[in-house]
Amino acid sequence: MISVLIETRNADEPLARTLGGLVGGAVEGVLSDVIVIDQGSTDQTHRVADAAGCIFLQDQTLIDGLRRARSDWILFIEPGARLIDGWIEAVSIHVERMQGPACFTRSHAHRRPFFSRVFSPGNPLADGLLISKRQAMALSAPGKSAVDLARGLAMKRLRAEIIPGAVK
Repeated sequence: MISVLIETRNADEPLARTLGGLVGGAVEGVLSDVIVIDQGSTDQTHRVADAAGCIFLQDQTLIDGLRRARSDWILFIEPGARLIDGWIEAVSIHVERMQGPACFTRSHAHRRPFFSRVFSPGNPLADGLLISKRQAMALSAPGKSAVDLARGLAMKRLRAEIIPGAVK
């Protein structure tokens, strides 16, 4: 099983889209919990998280979210990102084999152009991050966000696709 962590701020609609895409994982028994770490939203983010049964942490840190996670594996995903069918099997296989950090493959329609990928580093969390809780805790530090945690990590690409939350 995995825990999902989503850091957000004023992203109620994107959060709803992301949570809707995780329902299949909950039904299949792959997700144990979803934790939303909110950084001062003034919209309806808290209501969306509450309606979906998420653990909602307001103005708390990444470390607080990791401590609340019930699973040994954590999936970091951005609000608005949507996992494409087939993600459950790919994540399950990866976790079962206890491999290192991994990310999803961008859907073909949402891949960045070659030169943009080479010369302009994008958001390291745009493709999600699947990582063991132990490694995430070891890499975390006060004031660090999930993006900071993902930056510079060598990740395996999963055979599952993602539509990023904010295509840049």
